[in-house]
Amino acid sequence: MAPSFPLSFAPQSADEATAHKEIYDQLRQAVETFPTAPNSSTSFTYSRHPDGWYTFPEGVVSAMVIKSHLTARTTDIFMVTFPKSGTTWLKALLHSALHRRADDLAAHSPHQLVPFLETQVFIKDRIPDLSSLPAPRLLMTHIPSQSLPDSVADSSCKVVYLCRDPKDCFISLWHFLNRFRPWDINEAHRNFCDGVSLFGPYWEHVLGYWRWHVKRPSQVLFLTYEELTTDTLGQLRRLAEFVGRPFMVKEQEIGVDRKIVEACAMESLSRLEVNQSGTTDMVDKTYANNIFFRRGVVGDWRNHLTPEMAWRIDEITEIKFKGSGLLLHPQFLQAKRE
Repeated sequence: MAPSFPLSFAPQSADEATAHKEIYDQLRQAVETFPTAPNSSTSFTYSRHPDGWYTFPEGVVSAMVIKSHLTARTTDIFMVTFPKSGTTWLKALLHSALHRRADDLAAHSPHQLVPFLETQVFIKDRIPDLSSLPAPRLLMTHIPSQSLPDSVADSSCKVVYLCRDPKDCFISLWHFLNRFRPWDINEAHRNFCDGVSLFGPYWEHVLGYWRWHVKRPSQVLFLTYEELTTDTLGQLRRLAEFVGRPFMVKEQEIGVDRKIVEACAMESLSRLEVNQSGTTDMVDKTYANNIFFRRGVVGDWRNHLTPEMAWRIDEITEIKFKGSGLLLHPQFLQAKRE
């Protein structure tokens, strides 16, 4: 079975290519005027999107192109995470659930099967025509809710959001960026708490999708990484039912869903040759697939954060989420009680 979202699009005509480049050039010029925040871990600075969040300049440009040029369909499924919240795992699970098999994972990285809109699809001055993709289109992004195309909410398409303990999320992101350039954890922690991180602030990102879920639970499914870890099979069944592909009793009896859980487990995915030696292109670079796999353990922040650092993140979390009705997994606030 071929990937459901191939990254090869029909060639652009010369006129289309010129028009699209002009759109990107205009937005690049605009982004150059936006506020920035330095990030010593990488060669780029964070640019602040007009809607109040930060990411690398190319990501801001792509998000703005997506906002204006992507039209959602009622049959679409948008997957959304804050970076390092279990994205790779969720991609593998949902793609396999929709196709009722995990064979694709042996030949393709989850990031090839379900590419990021802002770093793999709307890049290199391209505005691809996605209209020929069969339904349901499985679309993945880190973009905050307020910056998605209006058609996403208007179309009533499905949105699946995966949230993770901010402390584990921060540590995973810190480790990921450390693969490219050493980054002092104290500086990284300070930036994260200040809201300066990839597609951050973290708390506003989560709250945007949580409030959308509360308002329209039939459109937005809100999952947590901790729930997914504790009961992967139950959450997979919940996920499949939400997107209109529930596992029938007969399928459950012969273990279709259980096989998907086993194939998509991090230890299973990380052992695959494609994820050990393969690569995936994003923006203008090629990344080794193995960088997207680490431990994935709930509570790993304990091995890296001082009590004071953990307390600071918990304090912000309590203040930001107060009154929202968002009840986080008990793991989130253990640092305060100990």
